[in-house]
Amino acid sequence: MAKAKKSPSTRLATPSTSFVTIAGVRLEVRRLGRGKPLLMLSSEEMLEPDHAFVADLAGRFEIIIPSPPGFGRSERPDWITGVDDVSYLYLSLIEKLGLKAVTLVGFSLGGWIAAEMAVKDDARLARMMLVAPYGVKFGGVLDRDIADLWWLAPEKVAALKWYDPVNGHRDVAALSDDALTEIARNAESFARLCWEPFMHDPKLAHRLDRIAVPTTLVWGANDGILPPDYGRNYRKLIPGARLKIIQKAGHLPHLERPQAFLAHFQEFATRS
Repeated sequence: MAKAKKSPSTRLATPSTSFVTIAGVRLEVRRLGRGKPLLMLSSEEMLEPDHAFVADLAGRFEIIIPSPPGFGRSERPDWITGVDDVSYLYLSLIEKLGLKAVTLVGFSLGGWIAAEMAVKDDARLARMMLVAPYGVKFGGVLDRDIADLWWLAPEKVAALKWYDPVNGHRDVAALSDDALTEIARNAESFARLCWEPFMHDPKLAHRLDRIAVPTTLVWGANDGILPPDYGRNYRKLIPGARLKIIQKAGHLPHLERPQAFLAHFQEFATRS
């Protein structure tokens, strides 16, 4: 997988893990770095916390990375059935941790969760970046505007998700049983939260105009899961939002082109 170059801030990226109970749900929360708070909502693959670009950000922010219910070591009670439920938990998490002027960054599924949070209450947010978020259906009933990740063969999904599928390769044989179990649990929880309605909230499109914080969307030019036109339509629904396209990148541009992503992030982080 593509890696960002090491920087002196890597020395600051020593994460601590704790558990915070919100509405009776025990959530795994990782924290690293120092500075103003940055709430990072990982993609469904939960790859971000171990990626080198996070170490760069940890030199400028205190990064808080919660695992959604059913992901990592977070609990998943039966009453949590969709992304909407997760967004309320995370808003309560921000309050419980006493965070203010939060920079909110969400990737893929995490971007969808972030958008759901912002339409409900953005009082504690300073700015928001959404990287290829799901959450909205733009086409008709019979239109496939979001690739069916569960129906397609794994190799087809990889070809759609990555500009170069080699960047998404995992050496499964080298993983521990615990790591494999966590990957399987993440995939199960992803399906549970997003299966029906498929990968979107029918009401979200009608609420995105409530977002009042500066918002930037980031997209890979070669995203086959959510094509760039999906991002252009998403941007139109958020007042004042900007869209940045990263070339030679798929659905996870921050992992395939971390330096290009960090350049866009720097511009975003200084935007008032």
